[in-house]
Amino acid sequence: MSFAAYKMMHWPTGVENCASGYITHSLSDSTRQIPTVSGDDLEADWPAPKRGIGAVPNVVITAGNILEVYVVRVQEELNSSHEPRSSKLAKRGGVMDGVSGVSLELVCHYRLHGNVESIAVLPMGGVNSSKGRDSIMLMFRDAKISILEFDDSIHGLRMNSMHCFEGPDWLHLKRGRESFARGPLVKVDPQGRCGGVLVYGLQMIILKASQVGSGLVGDDDAFSSGGTVSARVESSYIINLRDLEMKHVKDFVFLHGYIEPVIVILQEEEHTWAGHVSWKHHTCMLSALSINTTLKQHPVIWSAINLPHDAYKLLAVPSPIGGVLVLCTNTIHYHSQSATCALALNSYASSADSSQELPASNFSVELDAAHGTWISNDVALLSTKSGELLLLTLIYDGRAVQRLDLSKSKASVLASDITSVGNSLFFLGSRLGDSSLVQFSCRSGPAASLSGLRDEEEDIEGEGHQAKRLRTSSDAFQDTIKNEELSLFGSTPNSSDSAQKSFSFAVRDSLVNVGPVKDFAYGLRTNADANATGSNHELVCCSGHGKNGALCVLRQSIRPEMITEVELPGCKGIWTVYHKSSRGHNVDSSKIAADEDEYHAYLIISLEARTMVLETADLLTEVTESVDYYVQGRTIAAGNLFGRRRVIQVFEHGARILDGSFMNQELIFGAPNSESSSGSESSTVSSVSIADPYVLLRMTDDSIRLLVGDLSTCTVSISSPSVLEGSKRKVSACTLYHDKGAEPWLRKASTDAWLSSGVGEAVDSADGDQGDIYCVLCYESGALEIFDVPSFNCVFSVDNFASGRSHLSDMPIHELEYELNKNTEDNASGKNEDIKTKVVELAMQRWSGHHTRPFLFAILADGTILCYHAYLFEAVGGTKAENSVPSENPAALNSSGSSKLKNLKFVRIPLDTSTREDTPDGVAAQRITMFTNISGHQGFFLSGSRPGWCMLFRERLRFHSQLCDGSIAAFTVLHNVNCNHGFIYVTSQGILKICQLPSASIYDNYWPVQKILLKATPHQVTYYAEKNLYPLIVSHPVIKPLNQVISSLVDQETGQQIDNHNMSSDDLQRTYTVEEFEIQILEPERSGGPWETKATIPMQSSEHALTVRVVTLLNADTNENETLLAVGTAYVQGEDVAARGRVLLFSFGRAGDNSQNLVTEVYSKELKGAISAVASIKGHLLISSGPKIILHKWNGTELNGVAFYDAPPLYVVSMNVVKNFILLSDVHKGIYFLNWKEEGSQLNLLSKDFGSLDCFASEFLIDGSTLSLAVSDEQKNVQVFYYAPKMAESWKGQKLLSRAEFHVGAHVTKFMRLQMVASADGADKKNRFALLFGTLDGSFGCIAPLEEVMFRRLQSLQKKLVDAVPHVAGLNPRSFRQFRSNGNARRSGPDCIIDCELLCHYEMLPLEEQLEIAHQIGTTRAEILKNLVELSVGTSFL
Repeated sequence: MSFAAYKMMHWPTGVENCASGYITHSLSDSTRQIPTVSGDDLEADWPAPKRGIGAVPNVVITAGNILEVYVVRVQEELNSSHEPRSSKLAKRGGVMDGVSGVSLELVCHYRLHGNVESIAVLPMGGVNSSKGRDSIMLMFRDAKISILEFDDSIHGLRMNSMHCFEGPDWLHLKRGRESFARGPLVKVDPQGRCGGVLVYGLQMIILKASQVGSGLVGDDDAFSSGGTVSARVESSYIINLRDLEMKHVKDFVFLHGYIEPVIVILQEEEHTWAGHVSWKHHTCMLSALSINTTLKQHPVIWSAINLPHDAYKLLAVPSPIGGVLVLCTNTIHYHSQSATCALALNSYASSADSSQELPASNFSVELDAAHGTWISNDVALLSTKSGELLLLTLIYDGRAVQRLDLSKSKASVLASDITSVGNSLFFLGSRLGDSSLVQFSCRSGPAASLSGLRDEEEDIEGEGHQAKRLRTSSDAFQDTIKNEELSLFGSTPNSSDSAQKSFSFAVRDSLVNVGPVKDFAYGLRTNADANATGSNHELVCCSGHGKNGALCVLRQSIRPEMITEVELPGCKGIWTVYHKSSRGHNVDSSKIAADEDEYHAYLIISLEARTMVLETADLLTEVTESVDYYVQGRTIAAGNLFGRRRVIQVFEHGARILDGSFMNQELIFGAPNSESSSGSESSTVSSVSIADPYVLLRMTDDSIRLLVGDLSTCTVSISSPSVLEGSKRKVSACTLYHDKGAEPWLRKASTDAWLSSGVGEAVDSADGDQGDIYCVLCYESGALEIFDVPSFNCVFSVDNFASGRSHLSDMPIHELEYELNKNTEDNASGKNEDIKTKVVELAMQRWSGHHTRPFLFAILADGTILCYHAYLFEAVGGTKAENSVPSENPAALNSSGSSKLKNLKFVRIPLDTSTREDTPDGVAAQRITMFTNISGHQGFFLSGSRPGWCMLFRERLRFHSQLCDGSIAAFTVLHNVNCNHGFIYVTSQGILKICQLPSASIYDNYWPVQKILLKATPHQVTYYAEKNLYPLIVSHPVIKPLNQVISSLVDQETGQQIDNHNMSSDDLQRTYTVEEFEIQILEPERSGGPWETKATIPMQSSEHALTVRVVTLLNADTNENETLLAVGTAYVQGEDVAARGRVLLFSFGRAGDNSQNLVTEVYSKELKGAISAVASIKGHLLISSGPKIILHKWNGTELNGVAFYDAPPLYVVSMNVVKNFILLSDVHKGIYFLNWKEEGSQLNLLSKDFGSLDCFASEFLIDGSTLSLAVSDEQKNVQVFYYAPKMAESWKGQKLLSRAEFHVGAHVTKFMRLQMVASADGADKKNRFALLFGTLDGSFGCIAPLEEVMFRRLQSLQKKLVDAVPHVAGLNPRSFRQFRSNGNARRSGPDCIIDCELLCHYEMLPLEEQLEIAHQIGTTRAEILKNLVELSVGTSFL
C-alpha cells in the first residue's frame, strides 16, 4: 500500500455536547398565534400549545465532528375527530400536561472539519430579546471560535463571525506550553451581553455581543421591516488570568441578576495529591469578577476560599435567587455575595476546619463527573456517573438560601451533557447510551396525592417499550437494580411551607447511539444466504457502558425477511391496486380510517409482451383470463382513481378504467384533439404518473397528455394542456404531485389571497380536504416548471434544474428559451465532454406527518440522483427585484400573471446512495417507488443495479442499500392477510419475492442497527464460526463491604495478609464497588429477538478478563488442529500486590444442544504479569504477559513455552499475525515488528518505531504483495508504517518508516482487515484488503489502498476542493487532517491518504463547477465519479 483513502462509513452518534436556544425561530414567533387562521400563516411551523409546555426552543447537539440542529415538535392531546392518521405514530410516555407526544425533527445536519470541543448558545440580549434569535458558539482546538446563526433564506446555518487565537501572533498566549489538558471552554452571560472562552488554561477571551436596539433611534429598523436578527459578537479582548494570581482554573460561569456581567471562576491555588490529601484538602477558591466590556476592566467583587480539592463544576443559580452552586465529589456548596451553605453527600465529606459538622443528605452518593441543569428557579437536576437523576432543591427565604436538600429520582441514561429545553423538557445527551428528550411536570401539594400518580406512571413507561420497539430504542430509562425509578418526591417539607414539589417524568424521544465501540467481531448473518450477491456478514460491536451496555448488530445493507418466492422471467413492472365496491358516496366518512388497513385486491405484473393479473386474497391466484384487464401487451402503469373505487391500467396505446374486474371505459391514444401532424400517430405512452383524479402521460414523442377524471360518473377524458401545445419544447420527465391534507403545504408558499384562503375550484366537488394537485415538468434543456392542475398555470419555474444547484427559487425561464434552441447544436460540439444531463425521472412527495415538507427527486441520465427539500422563505422588501423584470419578452408576462409560489424554495440535500447507472437512450424504467407504510416506515425504494431504501425519520432521509439480490427490476407494496404491510420485488434474474422488513432493526441511524441490551459493560467480543457463537467479556459493578475487599488482597509472593490495623472499625463498615467479570457465550436469535446466553464462565474475585479470542492450535501429540477459546486475565489488587494473570483455554463441546457442556475448561495456568493479548501463529499460541512475549506449543493437555521475546512493552494492547510476522502495539512504547522462525524456534525483532506512540489498535494492511503496518494512537491519528531494511534512513531495518499519516479525529479502538469487494472489471486486484475501524465516538470508517493513478487524480481534486467548497464554521479540512503530535518534535510523514469526507462534496457542487474543476485538474467528471463509486463499492463489506 503506497496510497490509501480514508472513508467514513458511519458517522459519530455519541452525543458529547448539547444546548438549547431559539435558533430557527424567535421566542415571539412561537408565542404569537392568530387564532382564526389556525396554521395557514407562515408561523404555523412553530405551533404554540395552549396549555402545558409553552414556547419550546431548538436543541443543538454535537457528536464528534457532527453538528445537528433540531426543532422540538409538540403534539397536544387530540380529540378523536382530528386527523386519525397520526394515531399510528408511536406516542411515547402517555399524556402529560395536555401534551400527548413530543418529538425531535431535524432542521440541519453538518459534518464539520474539526471536532467540537464545547458549545454554547448566545442569547439575544437587549430590549427586543423575544424578537431576535440566538446564535450557536462552537469551540475548536486550540483556540478557534465560530459563531453561527440560522439563515431562513438558505434554510441552514451561516457564519456570523470567526475568532482565532492561534498561530504566530498569539504564541505568547501559550507561554511555551505545547499541550493542554482540555480544549477551549465557552460560557455565556444569561442576558446575552457577552461570552467568555477559556483557552490555553489561563487566558480568558471576552466576546462582547452587539446590543441591537438598545436605545438608539433607528436601531429598531431591522425588526420593523420584518427581517430576523440573530445575536452577534462585535469585539473581543483577552484577560490574562495569570495577572490576577490565578494558577489552575477548573471551571467558570456567568452569574444571574447583576447589572454588569459577572464571571465566577473556580480555581485551585496549589495542587494537592493523594499522599497529601489527609492534611491539605481544601485547596480551591472562587473569585467573582465584574466584567466591564467597554472599559475592559474586571475588578474582583467577592471571593470564597477553602473549597474542597475535588470541586470541579459550577452551576449559576437562576434569578431571583442568584449565586452559584459548586459541585464536588462528596459535597455541594452554595455561595453568593451574602450567604453560603453546604451539604455533605457521603461519609467522606469533611469541612475546611474539621470542627463543625456539615448538614448531610439522607442518602449517600458520589457526585464526581455529574452534569446539571435547572428545571425550575430553585430546583436543579443532576445526572450522576451511575445514571441516576438527583433533584437538588434550594430552600430559601427572599434571596438568602438557608439550606440545600437532595432527593433521588429515576434512573436514566449515563449522560455526557444535559440541557433544559423550554420550561418543561430537558435533553440528556449521552456518549454511552441513547440520548433522550424527557418531559417533566411539577406539582405542588401534600405528598398524599402522589400515590395515584405512581401507578399511572409505572404503566406509562412499562407497556410502552415493547409495543413501540420499532420507533424507539428501549434502553433509555430502565434501571437494573431497583424499581424506584418512576415516581419522584421532592424535598422534605420546608419549615416555612408544608407544600412539597413533586416531579413526574416521561421519556418523549430518543436518538440511537452505537458508541463507544470498544471492539467488534465480523460474523455471519442469521439469515445468511449462500447465493446472495451482497455481503452475508454483520458487525457485532461492544458498545455502551454499565447499565447502558449493549451489543449493537450493524449491517450496512437491508436483507428482507422472505415470505415466498417464485420464478418469473422477463418482468418489466409490478403494481398492486385496491378495489372498493362503489356503495355510493356514503363510504367517504368511513373510508379515511380504513385506508391504512385496507388490503390490496389485485397484483398486476407486466411482462415483455403480455400482462398477468393475480388476485391477492389469502393466496396469490392468477385470474388473467377472467378479468377485463388489457393482457395482450405490456402494462406501463396501474393505480387507483376516485377514492380507490376504480382501477386505471395504462398500456402503450391506451388505458382502461375498471371496477374490480369489469371494464367501465377504454381510451385509445391516437393523435391529440388539435390538428397535429399525422406523424405522431405512432407515439406511445412512455411514462405515467397518477394523482387521483388525474393521470399524466408522457408520450414517446416527448409530448404530454392529461387524463381528467370526473368523480360523479367515474369516467375519464383526455385533455392536452394548451400551454404545452404550441411550444416546441421537449419534455424529458414529468410527475404529478398531490398536496394532501387539511392544510395543503404549497398554499403557504403562495403570495395570492385566494389560494391561501380556501380550496381551489378544481377540487370543490371533492371532500374539501383533498388538497391541490400540481404537475412538475422537466424539459430537455434542463429547466423545470411546476403547473397547477387542471388549469395549467405556471406557478414555479427554475432554469437549468439539472445542474443541481444547492438552492432553487422561482425565476422565469422564458428569456433563455430562444437562445437555448438556437445554441443546442453548437454547444454539443463545443463541449469537451459529452454529458447526459437530461432528467429522466421526477418524483415529488410529501409524506404524512404534522410538519412534513415536500421532497423533490430527480434522476439524471448519467445516474445522478438529485434530492431537494422544500421550505418557505418570504423575501422581504423586494430583494428579488432582479428576477421580476421580464418586460422584454411578452410571453413571460402572461404566465407570471397567474398565482406564483413566490415563497417556495428548495434546498439540496445529500443522498449517500453510492450508485450510478447510465440510463440507455431507450425507455427508462421507473426507478423510484414511493411507499407510505411498510412495517410502519415511509419513504421510497430505489430500484436498479444497486437498489436501496430511502426512509424518512424526523424529516431526514436515511438511505440503506439492499444488495442481497443484485439488480432489482421492479418493486411495489403489498398489504394482505399473509403479508402485513410488506412488499414485492422482482430481481433482474427473474425471481419474484414477497417479503417483509426485519422488524428488530432500528432504521433511524446511518446503518440499520439492532441493539441487544446486556445491562453490563461489554469489553471484547470474538466470533466462533463453526457454531455461530459470540463469546464476549462483560463486567458489572458489585458493591461489597470494605473489609471483605481488603481481606482478598493477598500477596502471592510472601503469602501474608495485608494488615489493616490502621483502619478504624467504622471505616471497615463502608462499602466499596468492584467490577466482577465473566465470559458470556451468546447465540444470535434467528427471528431477530433477544439473543440467548448459551454459557457463562465466571472469573475469580478481583480477576479481570482482558482478552478473549478463538484460536486454532496444532495438537503436537495427535497432529490435528483444535479450535479453542483462549482467555487472558489479570488480578487487579492494587499497587502493593505483584501483578499476576491467568491464561485459560476452553474447548467447544461436540455434544448436541446440551448447553452444560458447551464449553469445557481444558487448561489454565497462572503467569506473572497481566495477560493482555493472545493470538495463534502457525498452530502455536502467542501470549503477552506483562513485559514478556511467550510462544507456546500445545500438546492436548498443557502449554509449553518454546520461544520468548523480552520486549520493553508495558502493556500490549493488540497483537496481529500474518503468516509468521507479528505486530505488537503497546500502550506507551509504540509498535514492534517481529517474526517467528520455526527451525531455530526463535522470535526476532525485525524493526520498531522509535517515536513512543501511545497505541490504541494496530493491524497489517495488505495490498497485493506489499505489507504495511497501520496503528492508531491516543492523539486520534492513524499512521501507516513499512519495513524497508534496504533504505538508508531505516538504520539497516531497525526503524520502521512512515508511509502515511492522517488525523482521524476519533479514538480508533479496533482495526479489522477485510478483503475489498472486487468490482466487475477489476479481477486482478484479488489480494487487496482494506481496514475497517470502529471508534469511541460510535463511528466506523475504513482505510482502503488505492492505485497510484486514482490517488493522484483524487488528491489533486482534494486540493481544489479545499478552496472550491464553502466549509461550515470556516474550518480548514487540511489543518484538521494534519497529524497531531501533542507537542513532541517529529518529522512529518508523507501525505499519502486522501480524505473522502472532503471528496464527497464534489457531487454536491453544481454541474458547471464540477466540469470546471475536473477540467482544471486535467481529467473528466465521469472519470472522477467513476473512481468515487468504485471506492464505495469496493468497501461495501456489510
